[in-house]
Amino acid sequence: MSLYKTITVDERTKVLIWKIEESLEWLSKGIELTAHCRERVEGMKSEIHRRGFMSIRHLLAEAGYTDNDLYYDDLGKPHLKDGKYISITHSFDFTGIIVSDKEVGIDIEKQRDKILKIANKFTPLKEYHTLANEEALVRKLTIVWGAKESIYKLQAEPGLSFLHHIDIKDFDFEANATTGKSFYRGNTAHFDLEFLEFEGFTCVHASRSTENMKFDD
Repeated sequence: MSLYKTITVDERTKVLIWKIEESLEWLSKGIELTAHCRERVEGMKSEIHRRGFMSIRHLLAEAGYTDNDLYYDDLGKPHLKDGKYISITHSFDFTGIIVSDKEVGIDIEKQRDKILKIANKFTPLKEYHTLANEEALVRKLTIVWGAKESIYKLQAEPGLSFLHHIDIKDFDFEANATTGKSFYRGNTAHFDLEFLEFEGFTCVHASRSTENMKFDD
């Protein structure tokens, strides 16, 4: 069993991360899927996607849920039938979920040099000119991408742009936390963000801020 990490964010919020090391056969044992999810798995061409999908069902079990407790809305956003909030992520050998009484989003990303080629599509690169080396830049950009992805998953509004509508406040790696805000369709929303790095991967999770935060000019 590869429950990799459990993080208690607060009394209302928990993050669970799985490292996918088992076979599809092992991951399928004891897991009952709804007809809809069975069709989804059978339609996946990639073995790692199937294993990732099934590992998420083990994470659900760790949180006290079954596949039947989960449903998706028309935008593809997952929900729990008991009214709690959930967000789901999968990247290569890791999957993760966050479950909370409040709105949340989560993202896991592998730290890869290719992010340098697409950075200008989701954040102004000039903001990071002071970083010491390329490795640090890749790490920071991966955190920024994960933060924006987490906010995007939380808001789930079509047309929300990473580059034009979501800002992430700059941060130190050691802080393991920052803040973000979105401006969209005349509305401003504020978010608390936490991140962690492990085995060349980055996990970021977001929740709506309870404070009226202001960014430094």
